[in-house]
Amino acid sequence: MILKKSYYSNPDVLYIANDLLGKVLYTEINGIITSGIIVETEAYKAPEDKASHAYNNRKTERTKTMFLDGGHAYIYLCYGIHEMFNVVTGQPGTPHAVLIRAIEPLEGTETMLLRRNMKEFKSNISKGPGSLTRALGITRQFNECKLYDSKSPVRIYDERIQYNKSQIGISKRIGVQYAEESADWPYRFFVKENEYVSKLSV
Repeated sequence: MILKKSYYSNPDVLYIANDLLGKVLYTEINGIITSGIIVETEAYKAPEDKASHAYNNRKTERTKTMFLDGGHAYIYLCYGIHEMFNVVTGQPGTPHAVLIRAIEPLEGTETMLLRRNMKEFKSNISKGPGSLTRALGITRQFNECKLYDSKSPVRIYDERIQYNKSQIGISKRIGVQYAEESADWPYRFFVKENEYVSKLSV
């Protein structure tokens, strides 16, 4: 079942970041379907979050997507290389977002190998936010697409895959050391012992 718009309207971005674990991120691009189970996320809670692009309600040509209503995709380029896929959450004007950091592949694995230019299947095919977007074919052309729209090229489904509390890890986020006190906030959620989760120092 596709997640409804009301799901994303929840003002608690930490709840959504946790609850998205087990949901299925699905793309349908030029008739080609790929999908994977979300196994790692990070919450960004603006305006007080110094790690957020929208810290202090900073609104730019790039961040304006974050101020839309929950359920839109926020996709940006990182380091001039990696496309990063985020889920906008909350009410219009409140720039909360969840970065999807890793997926466990389900459908379209051969297509993923081609997109990643890999000859054999390894966990790094979709480990890390830049890898998963390449595997799923997600680019900035899909920025602002509505994830709850059944005709959208990028959608999220609830396939009743659930993890209990003991299976979910919580830590500070990766790569946000610049964010002063916000760098230590426990806003990263991941499925413990899942091979597709980032094995980076936090």
